[in-house]
Amino acid sequence: MAQNLKINDKVLVIAGDNKGKEAKIVKIDPKAGKACLEGIGVVERHMKKSYLNPTGGKKTIHVGIDLSNLKLVEAAKFEKTAAKKADKKAKKGAK
Repeated sequence: MAQNLKINDKVLVIAGDNKGKEAKIVKIDPKAGKACLEGIGVVERHMKKSYLNPTGGKKTIHVGIDLSNLKLVEAAKFEKTAAKKADKKAKKGAK
């Protein structure tokens, strides 16, 4: 199922704490087998003061959800429009 999922696809979470929620895929990490979803799995990390982060404070990050816990609901819009254009061309050729 991991091969079918792409960025901007709408998916349904089928397992875990967020079961039943729908969201759009923002980022996919194929090596880890996880996907970051828009609005789901966002947590705050408390950062200590350092040379690279002189103010410290909170930072929001996405926590990936395993690809096996996601189900494709709707493919990306550009794929649908491409399919519609192909259908129109096929109908013109049939006339």
